[in-house]
Amino acid sequence: MPLHVQPLLLLLLLLLLATSLPARAISSSCAGRDDAAIVAAAFRHVRNFRAPRAKAACQPVRELRLPSRNLTGAVSWAALANLSALAALDLSGNALQGAIPGRFWRAPSLRAVDVSRNQLGGALRVEEPNPRLQSLHVSGNRFTGVDGVEALSGLVALDVSANRIRAVPRGLRRLTRVERLDLSSNAMQGRFPADLPPLGEVRSLNVSYNRFSGVVDTGAVEKFGRSAFVHAGNASSLVFSDNSTTAPRRPSPPSPLGKSKKKGGSGTTTATATESKTKRRSKKRRHRLSIVAVAVICGVASLAMLLCLVGCVACGALRCRRRQKGGKDDEEKKPRWGEKGDDDDDEKEEDVVVAAARGASSAAPVVLFERPLMQLTLGDLAAATSGFGRESQLAERGGRSGAAYRAVLPGDLHVVVRVVEGAVAGRLGDDDDDNPAAAATAFRELARLRHPNILPLLGYCIAGKEKLLLYEYMEKGDLHRWLHELPAGRPDMDDAGSGDIWEAAEVKRSISDWPTRHRIALGVARGLAFLHQGWAGGGGGSAVVHGHLVPTNVLLCDDLEPRISDFFGGHNGPPSSSAAATAEGDVYAFGVLVLELMTGQAGWDEASVSWARGIIRDGKGLDIVDPRVRDEAAGAEAEAAAAEREMVECLRVGYLCTAHSPDKRPTMQQVVGVLKDIRAAPSPTPGQGS
Repeated sequence: MPLHVQPLLLLLLLLLLATSLPARAISSSCAGRDDAAIVAAAFRHVRNFRAPRAKAACQPVRELRLPSRNLTGAVSWAALANLSALAALDLSGNALQGAIPGRFWRAPSLRAVDVSRNQLGGALRVEEPNPRLQSLHVSGNRFTGVDGVEALSGLVALDVSANRIRAVPRGLRRLTRVERLDLSSNAMQGRFPADLPPLGEVRSLNVSYNRFSGVVDTGAVEKFGRSAFVHAGNASSLVFSDNSTTAPRRPSPPSPLGKSKKKGGSGTTTATATESKTKRRSKKRRHRLSIVAVAVICGVASLAMLLCLVGCVACGALRCRRRQKGGKDDEEKKPRWGEKGDDDDDEKEEDVVVAAARGASSAAPVVLFERPLMQLTLGDLAAATSGFGRESQLAERGGRSGAAYRAVLPGDLHVVVRVVEGAVAGRLGDDDDDNPAAAATAFRELARLRHPNILPLLGYCIAGKEKLLLYEYMEKGDLHRWLHELPAGRPDMDDAGSGDIWEAAEVKRSISDWPTRHRIALGVARGLAFLHQGWAGGGGGSAVVHGHLVPTNVLLCDDLEPRISDFFGGHNGPPSSSAAATAEGDVYAFGVLVLELMTGQAGWDEASVSWARGIIRDGKGLDIVDPRVRDEAAGAEAEAAAAEREMVECLRVGYLCTAHSPDKRPTMQQVVGVLKDIRAAPSPTPGQGS
């Protein structure tokens, strides 16, 4: 073969080898950025999700728009953060659940996010700065707070309306580029406009249906409209000022008459003519004003006479009616504690409490079971709560009673004074509401409920129809606060001192670890089983049904041991005003509480319970466990595997308790036994029974 033919044959051989290589070898260059696989992994636990068709192989995902697709489940936000080219994300109008982790915002190209009208909850946290994000729309969800929003310094539009945010997000005022801001329908507390971004740059604003305080000037009302401030705060806290923030125009200085005279007096003549015209106009204006004033005075006088006449006739008719009814109207008009007006105004409720405390009822005695020799009256409670003022009132979330106030009694006794509305524990019917003896008997029966996982009743005060109950004040707060409001389930940092340094004792106390959450679930189960079984010496063992078991009614001690409160539901006895409360209903509520405790998701309804039950039934319960708990459980492989099995078994308890048929639900005593078998407690609390 000639030598010049060999290179040609070699070249043809190389071409044949290249065409025969597998497709994987050719596409190996894009194996590291398969965005379609990342999207599929992010939505692997979301029902009704269909992956969008890729236009070309290895093409990066720049927009992900799935609005109103009936998506249900939890998105893996950490996976979405790996989409380096993702600029726009629209998942609005679905039924997505869970919380958005703070690491999601690290996506480098993210510009706009719309997750409105879903069932997302918890605190919306931003852990890593993202100055490129311009639009954030999270309205219509169940978020309880926003942390680290100052890290999104490039925001132009922010909508957090229709959530459950109770405080203005810290750092919101640092967002100097915001042009559209919607904080409405949150019952949010804050100062206006100090806690908001500079209003000079804001074009659209809505702070209605909140609890702001401060001063709203006419300039803000004219710029944003009155609809932006509908029920934005109480009448005494948020004041609408008639003075605009813009400085008034100063009058032009008078003409220098001295200089005019030097120019031949022409300036003097002009000034005199101007003054004469001004005087004539002022006289005409005064004449017109005097006529208008006389007309207004006459009209007001006529109207006053007419009102007086109508008032006299009305008073006469009212007196006749009172005589016929024997003064029943006067009795009905007496202020009652805990009553709420049509507008649910907190200030009116406080005024009623203060007025009643200063009246004849102020001498009503306070009964303290553990300190019978301490002589206190309702007036002393009023003094200890600053006149039942706003500064001593505690925030309410989920309670069925009236307002609650914190008080410090003699002997450094920290208590919570709670107003009772309606029947107590089903032991007082409507006919017994006016009977102080029956009320005292009911309170003494409640005071016999003594268990390490039950918040004990310390005392009571009865003033006619009004009743107050005294409980121990729990400094740690409720379970809802630890699950959804505190960062990583830990106490708030001290803002006064070194804000980023925590006390060593508090760092170790957290509910992010699995043993603590199991202990909380077991403690609540024990307390609820105790209520259902009754107590010794209770007249045959009367069984109490809670009727409203939610995380806000589970308080935590200093050692994070749970205590059930607000158990005014009813009892398994004769029908009463709360007969709808049943033991089976309590078991269902406990199952929902276990699901919330294990998943870390807030705002459970029938749809979300059905969603969780389906995942647990399919054997994928570990996928919905709170990531914080799973991260804490990571350690040795054997220990981590054992912890994961225990978590799944705890979710199974929630599955059994939320059965649709009440007959298929276990008793709380059975639940206690199952939870004890899931994880053996190292050392039970002294005096804690099963």
